[in-house]
Parts: sequence; C-alpha cells; structure tokens
Amino acid sequence: MNPPTPQPPRKVRIATASLAGCFGCHMSFLDMDERIIALADQIEFDRSPFTDIKHPTHCDLGLIEGGVCNLENVHTLREMRANCKVLVALGACAINGGLPAMRNHLDLGDILRKVYTERSETGETVPNDPELPLLLDRVHPIHEVVLIDYFIPGCPPSGDAIHKFLTDLIAGRTPRLDRERLHYD
Repeated sequence: MNPPTPQPPRKVRIATASLAGCFGCHMSFLDMDERIIALADQIEFDRSPFTDIKHPTHCDLGLIEGGVCNLENVHTLREMRANCKVLVALGACAINGGLPAMRNHLDLGDILRKVYTERSETGETVPNDPELPLLLDRVHPIHEVVLIDYFIPGCPPSGDAIHKFLTDLIAGRTPRLDRERLHYD
C-alpha cells in the first residue's frame, strides 16, 4: 500500500476593501514588489480590488483601509467583519479617520451647499439620487463600527510593514512591527 500523497498546505484566504481614503494602502500592498510572488504560494485573494470581487466569502484575513463616511462603507465593513476570522485596520484613515475626518468639525450640509451651489457656475443643486450612498454626519474610524483584531499604522503603512505583518500572521506568530517599518509620510 502506498502512503497517502501529501496535500499542499491550505492557502490563507485574504479579502481587502477600501472605504473613505486615497487607496494608498492598497498601493503599499503592491509595493511589496517581488515578495508578493513568494506570498502567492501562501495566500489567495477573495474580495479585493485586485480581483474585482465585490463581496467576500468566508476568509481568514480581512484588510480594510479608509474611514467610514457613508452607509455603503458601513455595509461593506460589517460584511467584511462577518466573513473574516481576523480583521485588520490598515492605515491612518482606518485607524482614526485620517484625512477624510477633517470634515468632522464642519457642518455636512454647509459643505455640500458650498461645493454644489455656491461654487458652481452652473447653479447646480446638492445631488439627491438614490444611487448615491447616504453620507454620515461624520467620518468614523472602523473600530467605532466593528471589532478590529489588529491595527497597522501609517499613512500609508509601508510595503515592508504589510509584508512583515502578513508573514508573521501566516506563520502563526503574533505580528510585531518595529519602529523602522513604520512611517507617516
């Protein structure tokens, strides 16, 4: 009798999402350069702008960048939390609202009126279309909406920091980022 053929190790399923932000954290993910190829043996993407899949299935790890500024963001974030065993806040916008949260000390109605009517040469009105997600009165960091397991700080976090975090987590180690890997450009 032949011994059973060893099965390749199961890949870690990763889902990513970008909420209210600049997409810089996803760009930093790509800044891992050739290390992404080595990771490809250990991970597979589910929901992600890299795959253009819009809804996650059950995943091991979710990476979320951006703050929460509208009801669509809330829905996406809750869907990610429900489908990811581990959820990670990636970057300053996810952790504290970042640049989008600069509007939090202003009245949202005033902002919309100024942008769409006072500064418009065509006399436009504030958009009111059911296809547009309803804006929240303020931008929230994602931990105010769902439970977050880990935080990777930076604006954006470096490709080195993301790589170190992922390789630690995949290897079963508690991720630790030293100061040299963190930056706030």
